[in-house]
Amino acid sequence: MNDEPNISQEQEFSEESASLWKITFAPTIWAAHFVACYGATAVFCAKVASAEGQVDLLRWAIAGVTVLALAGIVLVGVSAWRQWDFLDDYDYGHAGGNSEDRHEFLGHAAFLLAIVSFVGTVYTALPAIFTGTCR
Repeated sequence: MNDEPNISQEQEFSEESASLWKITFAPTIWAAHFVACYGATAVFCAKVASAEGQVDLLRWAIAGVTVLALAGIVLVGVSAWRQWDFLDDYDYGHAGGNSEDRHEFLGHAAFLLAIVSFVGTVYTALPAIFTGTCR
């Protein structure tokens, strides 16, 4: 008996398992950013902000966290774009059911989720720009 097909199936499963995790990374970064920004704002405004000048500290903190979150989402998006491999064959369809189609579909889905997560992260940070005080 030849064990080579089992090795390729194990390798394929490992790659697809990693692709499934990749789909969750960008929305998880967005969710963590959301919780961090709104949680920090709630605690800061309830406990720390007694003068208007201190709100700038919160704004800079939110800006820093937002830049880090957007950088993480861009990294996930670039990785997903490479996995999708659209520019190689300009193939939007992934209905073949073979391992290549599944692999490219998961990259496509992760790329689209990265776009949605990027926009969501920007919108989460917008109140910090427009709000001047905690009141």
